[in-house]
Amino acid sequence: MADLINVYRQVSVATGSRTVHVAGQVAWDADGVTVGEGDLAAQVEQCHLNVATALAGVGASFDDVAKLTVYVVGRTPDRMPQLLDGIARAPAHLGTTPVPPATLLGVAAPDVPEHLAEVEATVVID
Repeated sequence: MADLINVYRQVSVATGSRTVHVAGQVAWDADGVTVGEGDLAAQVEQCHLNVATALAGVGASFDDVAKLTVYVVGRTPDRMPQLLDGIARAPAHLGTTPVPPATLLGVAAPDVPEHLAEVEATVVID
């Protein structure tokens, strides 16, 4: 449970005048190739990196994220360590603080069979 405490936040307070919704980001690299096929941690990290790229496109960063929604294919309790590893690696890679409040949902099927996760964001900026 200590790992969960280090990467999970219960509440965020957003200030600003514009709300930005980032559609679900999957584990594709810039060329549309799936990163970390079969590796949930690598895919979750890549999803977060892709969210960061989308945020940069509107002049925002993870500091502006009010909430994330994380979808995991076939989510089971035994996969939580991999999920938490991917969630922890993303802020470390980006040089940011731990992720904002998030909702984790298990889903039956991804957009393409190789994808194990998808992450969407709600952001508030000035």
